[in-house]
Amino acid sequence: MSDLLQPSPTLEDVARAAGLSRSTVSRVINGTRNFDPAVREAVQRAIAATGYVPNLAARSLVGSRTGTVALVVSGAGDPPDGDENAHQREVFADPFFGRVANGVTRFLRPRGVHPVLISAETDEDHRHVLAYLKRGNADGAILVSTHADDPLPALFPGTGLHAVLFARPARPLPISYVDIAHQEGAALAAEHLLARGCRRVATICGPLDVPAAQDRLAGFRTAMARHGYPYIPHVEGIFTLESGETATGRLLDEYPEVDGIFAANDLMAQGALLTLRDRGRRVPEDVAVVGFDDSSAAVACRPMLTTVRQPVEDMAAEMTRMLLDHIEKPNQPIGSRIFDPVLIVRQSA
Repeated sequence: MSDLLQPSPTLEDVARAAGLSRSTVSRVINGTRNFDPAVREAVQRAIAATGYVPNLAARSLVGSRTGTVALVVSGAGDPPDGDENAHQREVFADPFFGRVANGVTRFLRPRGVHPVLISAETDEDHRHVLAYLKRGNADGAILVSTHADDPLPALFPGTGLHAVLFARPARPLPISYVDIAHQEGAALAAEHLLARGCRRVATICGPLDVPAAQDRLAGFRTAMARHGYPYIPHVEGIFTLESGETATGRLLDEYPEVDGIFAANDLMAQGALLTLRDRGRRVPEDVAVVGFDDSSAAVACRPMLTTVRQPVEDMAAEMTRMLLDHIEKPNQPIGSRIFDPVLIVRQSA
């Protein structure tokens, strides 16, 4: 008989393989109570041995769960120029978002939960996200907000909907989030440039309405001030390669003696490298460059980029874990998790 015609493994098959009762196996699979880890492991081994696939539809009826979560990449409201595709281009051009999706997917896959990607660009999209969740189409939302004035995170508190935010909200909100210690990361960049002998240092910051950009600029300036450098020139970019090129050109025009640049993300640092090359400046001999993120752009650069590592995949996995905890225990308080940055030294500084 063809394998396609073989009957699918049943819950009874799993129970026999695990040496447990059918009701115990059912409760373990449905997560309706806590069990000894040895019991859970026995059930997991039996599932793997039999090839049993839990019926997620049936589980959703029992536990009011869908087995899906929404991964929402949200913008700042209706685009002023009417360009409805601008947000998607911004998202998919930045390696950061791919790393978030990878971390979320890797965490969910072994748990039998699936992400649904939603790009929420306009105010109408934001209303759609809330309606989608209120109809029970997903069990909760992982929110990645791309602008400080994004209204979506503030719409969740008080709704009873489960959500976790990537990065500290621009204004205080009762919502769980994960983030990195931005100021400490920028201080690592400052210390490294100073240790290399750089003394005429400048920075390309991100958009200053974004908390992460504010923190990275403040952390860099504070670290430099501690070493006797009270004024650090800065030019504001928008976290894109092109803005890094433009900002570096301005820095070189206004401060031609600059010998060290800290860019607040890797794409802007990559842009800085391009402009420095075009201006005939050697990296790192004439100008040392440090980025932030340790994204794929850091190793695509020539020279490869010294950067502050933001463990985006681990942060995304943690926010997913927090969301599933909120779904499992709806009354548990909101929380936060702040990750530590690490300096990754390569050829650019």
